[in-house]
Amino acid sequence: MTPRGMLALVLHTHLPFIRHPEHPEFLEERWLFEAITETYLPLLERFQRLANDHVPFRLTMSFTPP
Repeated sequence: MTPRGMLALVLHTHLPFIRHPEHPEFLEERWLFEAITETYLPLLERFQRLANDHVPFRLTMSFTPP
């Protein structure tokens, strides 16, 4: 049997949590929603396509706590 190569990708995300209760809107909150819509949701869609195509994969993803 031919040995299979392995590749491990660890996705790590970090967004600073800076709360400004004195401001009704602040930039850091927009960063969170931007990350969700431009990074996390497309990744989930890609993983779903891989699963639908029966492509075996494993995922490690880490988030920094707020």
